Amino acid sequence: MSLLRLRAALLGPARLRGAGIPWSVLRNYSSASAKEKARRNAICERTELLEVLKARVKQLQASNVPEVTVNKVELAPLGNDKYQDPLRKVVAPGAAEEQPAPRGRDESPARPSSWVEKLKKEMYIRQLKVERKLSIAASQLAREGQAKAKPKAKAKPKAKAKPKAKAKAKAKAKKSQKSLKSPKAPKAKVAAAWSQSHAGPHGVYACRKPRVAAVKEGAKAQWPRRVLEHKDSSQYKILQQTIQSSLECFLFLQQPEEAERFLLLYHSSPVKRRLLSVNAYNIVMRSWARKGCLQRINQLFSMLESVGLRPSLDSYAAALECMGRNQSSTKAVWRCVQQLKNDGFHVDELFQKCLFEEDEKEKVLRAIRIVQPNYELPPPPKPQTCKSSLLQDFYSKEKMVPYPKLDFTVQELQERFQQQLEMELENTVTIESVESTKPLTPQAIKARKLLATLRSQWHDSILQALQKSKHSMSKLKTVSGYNILYPYLCLMPDEEYVGIMLQILNALSPQGESLAVLARELGSKIYNRYITQRKLRSRQLEKVQEVYEEYIHLLAKDRQPDKYLPREYWEKLVAEAGFGPSLNLKDCSWPYMLLMRLGMHMLELLVQAVKVPRNILNPHLEPRFIPVLYHVYSFHSSWQVGLIKPHPIFSQIVSDAAETLLTFNSSAIPMLCPPVPWTSPHFGAFVLNDTKLMRFVDGAVQHQLLLEQCPPVNLHPVLDALNQLGNCAWKINQPVLDIIISIFNDKGNEKLDIPPPISEAPRPPAAPSNSSTCNKSQKHELLLCKKKTAEMHSLRMDALYKLSIANYVRDKVFWFPHNMDFRGRTYPCPPYFNHLGNDVTRAILLFAEGKPLGPKGLDWLKIHLINLTGLKKKNALQERLEYANEIMEEILDSADHPLTGRKWWMNTDEPWQALACCMEIAKASRSPDPAAYISHFPVHQDGSCNGLQHYAALGRDLIGAMSVNLMPCSVPQDVYSAVAQQVEEFRKKDAEQGVKIAQVLQGFVSRKVVKQTVMTVVYGVTRYGGRLQMEKRLKEIDEFPEEYLWEASHYLVKQVFNGIKEMFSATRDIQNWLTESAKLIAQSGRTVEWVTPLGLPIVQPYYRSRSTVLNCSMQNLSVKTSNGNQKPDTVKQKNAFPPNFIHSLDSTHMMLTALHCLRQGLTFVSVHDCYWTHALTVDVMNQPPLPTLARYLPCPSPLTCLG
Repeated sequence: MSLLRLRAALLGPARLRGAGIPWSVLRNYSSASAKEKARRNAICERTELLEVLKARVKQLQASNVPEVTVNKVELAPLGNDKYQDPLRKVVAPGAAEEQPAPRGRDESPARPSSWVEKLKKEMYIRQLKVERKLSIAASQLAREGQAKAKPKAKAKPKAKAKPKAKAKAKAKAKKSQKSLKSPKAPKAKVAAAWSQSHAGPHGVYACRKPRVAAVKEGAKAQWPRRVLEHKDSSQYKILQQTIQSSLECFLFLQQPEEAERFLLLYHSSPVKRRLLSVNAYNIVMRSWARKGCLQRINQLFSMLESVGLRPSLDSYAAALECMGRNQSSTKAVWRCVQQLKNDGFHVDELFQKCLFEEDEKEKVLRAIRIVQPNYELPPPPKPQTCKSSLLQDFYSKEKMVPYPKLDFTVQELQERFQQQLEMELENTVTIESVESTKPLTPQAIKARKLLATLRSQWHDSILQALQKSKHSMSKLKTVSGYNILYPYLCLMPDEEYVGIMLQILNALSPQGESLAVLARELGSKIYNRYITQRKLRSRQLEKVQEVYEEYIHLLAKDRQPDKYLPREYWEKLVAEAGFGPSLNLKDCSWPYMLLMRLGMHMLELLVQAVKVPRNILNPHLEPRFIPVLYHVYSFHSSWQVGLIKPHPIFSQIVSDAAETLLTFNSSAIPMLCPPVPWTSPHFGAFVLNDTKLMRFVDGAVQHQLLLEQCPPVNLHPVLDALNQLGNCAWKINQPVLDIIISIFNDKGNEKLDIPPPISEAPRPPAAPSNSSTCNKSQKHELLLCKKKTAEMHSLRMDALYKLSIANYVRDKVFWFPHNMDFRGRTYPCPPYFNHLGNDVTRAILLFAEGKPLGPKGLDWLKIHLINLTGLKKKNALQERLEYANEIMEEILDSADHPLTGRKWWMNTDEPWQALACCMEIAKASRSPDPAAYISHFPVHQDGSCNGLQHYAALGRDLIGAMSVNLMPCSVPQDVYSAVAQQVEEFRKKDAEQGVKIAQVLQGFVSRKVVKQTVMTVVYGVTRYGGRLQMEKRLKEIDEFPEEYLWEASHYLVKQVFNGIKEMFSATRDIQNWLTESAKLIAQSGRTVEWVTPLGLPIVQPYYRSRSTVLNCSMQNLSVKTSNGNQKPDTVKQKNAFPPNFIHSLDSTHMMLTALHCLRQGLTFVSVHDCYWTHALTVDVMNQPPLPTLARYLPCPSPLTCLG
């Protein structure tokens, strides 16, 4: 929470608010008078207006700068007349264009296709002549389009000759091009507009904005050429991905003609065709195959041959699919099959390696059976078994045990699956806020009616603007700024797009939101809807339903136990299904810059279309329409950031309406059925929502490529561990939830980590009549008030969302599907409410499955309670148990009278979890037989400074190992107390020598003060960061003199670092070794990569970022992109390697423990190094950690752990 508060104070609610979080849930329920509210609102509005005006002044001052030269900045324009072909300036003059296109790394020269040649000879000679003439006409039209699309930006006279020379060279090359063209080539004007408006995310352009007015000529000419020459570079692959995603749109829209025209405009250029891979041609082949047009597919095969590309299995699959639809002659099918074999493929590979949609697989099989009537589908490949030495026993068939059952029947699980499917098909979920119990005033009723009327009008306005925009795009015959976006605006009904834009409008806070954040959110929402529609269209959902209905037999209690893991059982069922579409869709992801471009267009439509009458709240004002949304600028450090802010009239109406409904994406809600098991990096978790196995920053592709290159069998342990975590069923602790909601609605309680409403924020100082008389202290006080208000807003929203979702599922059983970050650390997919949350969230979660306490269960509950208090850290477990028995009266009082009793639970480290544990102990101890009491309560076993444990094990540091409980000891060791004790000894010595700050700190050095710094020092925290942590802890002590905060924190962090260095002799040496190794690797031009002991490949995604400027009519967006073709960021690579490496080992150990618990039939979940299970099974869970840790650290050198 402290981190969240810090971010709120520094960034404010507009930056901290998560994607899709509506602000409208924020209510003011204080008892302040209406006049007082009005006074405070007026002060805040004047302050806000002043900030906006200041930002505008700075913006205008920046606009007066005549010209700024920017080196190596890529511009991807987005204006109506500013789009250009990303490769237009790449064309080299003269003979360079006539050289054959170089082949890719995995491409071989195409051998003559005999069956294609024979089919070509059967074509009419007249048709060939017509096609040649039309090809020449298309080239002339393309040249005319390019001439009209030349940039009009001002340039030096000397620079004008180059583009002309390039254009002439390009025209000459096009004139000599003789490849086959489509018979519908006269429509090439539209195709030319499609292609030339296709600005890739890394194109280089002249820009008209003042800050990027000039770009060095070298950067203009050299970078695209370099991209085309390096086919393995990330930029090259992103450009290919952009082309293929547009072709996929045409395939989805069932427009093969448009797809072919788009392809031809790249194919006809000797330079641009280098961006076309076999996959691009295959997409167009699939479009024609669905129409049954074999002649067009034959032409595409010829085009492949003409550019030196070899047909792939997908190429032959498309041809055979078409033949299967047409019931082609035996001779034609035989030729195709023979050529497939001549190219080194086998017919069986079509069904083993190709991905199919709809009925494609059946059509290919029908074509094969024309020439081989008795052909049967090849048997599924034999399942591979992981050979890791760490998991020999786990994957041993002899030691296999039945998979644990859930407490549900097949019928119950089928009903839950249908509920989850309906929720995901709706895409969004609307739930009641926990604030909904507030009385509805007449003012709120009136505001809600007004808001409903306005939203209806806005719906029509946005719909009209969208249709107008699409109409103008479809009619454009020259290069257009938004032409490339047209197919992406046709993927769904217009109403869907309007609904998405209205969701964004309803979620916008009064403080506004960053333009980039809104654009990304809009683009992502459209992409997710598109993926859902693709899964429906391809009949993939039908296949998932069929398989899932059989899969739940493994989990249901009314079916026989089976010795399969969830992943193995799912793969078995898919193999048995045989026919139908593939469960993995062909890769159709959209590049990040395309998402941003699409989102910006939608945002511009929203800003232009949504208006409100100026006099809607004040009839005395002029009756004219004004925009609801405004584009303003703010400054973060030295950066000028564009914001979209709502008009105060709109904010006032929404505030008065006091709406209590919250809308979430369906992926933000816990699942209502067991997750789909992870079987590959592309498939698992939700039923429909697209989820990646590994989380990564926007635009990064390195992790996904690494996972795809990894042998599937190597990922089995990681997938099985994630499936084990996701299959844990949960329910809500309703009594605790009700208490928390009651305090939440009663102005909160900061001590109990329940944020108060904004009405309790400190009052801003009264503004003087003359603003010029404001002194520095008043401005500073106003700034502090605004920061505090922003912090309270963010914390209040965070709590509201968690509690509202918990209240929504209070009577349900639910599941958290899991994925991981690039280091292998696991996280629940639903972002707001999960067991990784704070004390409040964890306290309201229970295991859905109950188990009897057994003979030691009640003792473990009591020990767990004492652990939550933060007391007795250095005492043996038996002593903690005895202490719990001594305070049983306090425990029972807390359980029976949590808000009216002695409130012992409120003074613990984790008060809400302590209260929940008190209630569980009270129920168990009062039951007739405590050992038979069915408990759903999770008991935690937390690691002792887990990072130091790994360093001590790596360095064989005996003293350090004893401090973190890696060595047998009579009593548990507490490293935080040990460090605090050592720091206190240093302080005493300095105090005796007369050091002033050491004397001031007397009585203030405690375990709590040093804990965070000790915990994070092994994860790379610097002295600067450690000082800030210390300062924050000292601020929490009311008695500590504020004037000594800086000096005291500086002194303490120095002593903590010295203490750790003495206690853990090998830790710093290993950290330095890892840091130096990473530095040398990065300086050699390579990123740091390694493989975890479980076989998970890891790459550090830190590169020198490149700024890509997205040019649009509203403003230029500077988007930082990083990819594998750029140099690694040496500083980040070396500083991040030690903590990332330790995190990966930590994750490995957790996954091994999860798999061990799976074999033992235990319920197991983790919060990184904190493991949860039932009280009955704590002793069983505690068995594996030390032996397993020793098994994957067999050598004293950490070098052996690097893959």
